[in-house]
Amino acid sequence: MTTNTLVTVHDTRALVCDPDGPPLDGEQAALDLIGDAMGHDAELVVVPVERVAEEFFELRSGVAGAVMQKFVNYRQRLAVVGDISRHLAESAALRDFVHETNQGGHIWFLADRAALEARLRPAG
Repeated sequence: MTTNTLVTVHDTRALVCDPDGPPLDGEQAALDLIGDAMGHDAELVVVPVERVAEEFFELRSGVAGAVMQKFVNYRQRLAVVGDISRHLAESAALRDFVHETNQGGHIWFLADRAALEARLRPAG
């Protein structure tokens, strides 16, 4: 049994997932995290990159799209935190996808906890 931790970062309630938990590898895994977040009244789910399945980063697999669609449908934000440079180096499509996704407000790919805190810091 893994332990996810509820934290507040700049007035945002975030469910920070344990790196050793089950992989984020499809719709059911996304729904499990969303349910856990809703049960804790969290607005954001923070998943360490170690927990993201390799297939997620292979856009042809459809895993990323399926996972992200669940988060959008349930109005939950998702932050994948950690080093994805190896995946970005292997795929121009993934680089474009991550860039576009990071422009929005629902799904982010961030290098570390400091980047997450900066993203959540109120303007002004």
